[in-house]
Amino acid sequence: MNLKLRENCKYGVAAPTSMGVRITPPNGAPTHTSNTYFMQATSAESNVVNISSSLGQKGLVLTNFVQDSPISHFIKSELRKRNIDFAGPDIPQGGPWGYRHQFNIADSGYGTRGPRVHNDRAGEVGRAINPEDFDFERIFGFEGAQILHLSGLFGALSPETGRFCVEAARAAKKYGTLISFDLNYRASFWKGRETELREAFTEIAGMTDILIGNEEDFQLALGISGPRTGGKELASQIESFKQMINVTKQKFPNAEIYGNTLRQVISVQEHMWGAVTLFGDVWTVVEPRRIQILDRIGGGDGFAGGLLYGISKNMAPEKATQFAWASGALATTVLEDYATPADEDMVWSIYEGNARVKR
Repeated sequence: MNLKLRENCKYGVAAPTSMGVRITPPNGAPTHTSNTYFMQATSAESNVVNISSSLGQKGLVLTNFVQDSPISHFIKSELRKRNIDFAGPDIPQGGPWGYRHQFNIADSGYGTRGPRVHNDRAGEVGRAINPEDFDFERIFGFEGAQILHLSGLFGALSPETGRFCVEAARAAKKYGTLISFDLNYRASFWKGRETELREAFTEIAGMTDILIGNEEDFQLALGISGPRTGGKELASQIESFKQMINVTKQKFPNAEIYGNTLRQVISVQEHMWGAVTLFGDVWTVVEPRRIQILDRIGGGDGFAGGLLYGISKNMAPEKATQFAWASGALATTVLEDYATPADEDMVWSIYEGNARVKR
């Protein structure tokens, strides 16, 4: 591989994002009958940053905030606790019907009742993000970041967020920062905007060093042919996923590392979880294994965050893939949609299947 990590950087992983809050009924209760909720600061991109920031690497999110908003204050406080710096303007709310931070209302599901997630994003302040509000030369040139992580969730929020991802990637590449792109396709975001977003995602993928997706992201976001998923045939389709990644590599040769998560739902509390990666010409497969689920949301972000941490630590491809798999599994054991490993050993114990008490 030709990837080279920058040295002496202030940040391990930086990511543009639109921060918000997620509220979740405890104990797997459904949203429509609950009167008690657990609230957290969240975004897909900060979830990815959280793996490396928990393990000692300072993180950074680039985002907008609502000026004087109590939700904004809550988000900033939570990011500080998580070893994540933030940069971006405080934008006046503009009255009760102006800007706000998104609300993500999540029912974790239980048993045979599947999870339900409701996105309430009208007036979301992060959708109006503007590159001119950020000093890319200071962030990427003077302070430095080893990896800039981009997500299809953020890139698809608005034409502005898509342009921001492109401009941030161009600025980061100028200073030797690696670009990571998790495709994160969401049909509700793409509806009626397929041509616009396909063009934007194709441009971003063309600058990417590390390209990540799940069972269907490469097909739906980039138009790459791949296997049909569903049923109980996931493990038998590993070779088909490898072929899909090879086709992606031909179309986007700039990328050196490809990651693909594999998930098969048995019940809300039990999934088969696997992964395929390609580092240069080195394949690694973690065959789908049974994992127990408290809340499934964030598993893919945990995988991406674990993969980036492994890359930043120059782990061998096999080890980086295993660490990513286990980081994703860790995220599904907590009610938050991000994983906060206490140390590397916690992650490796998950991979090794060691759930014995540590004293």
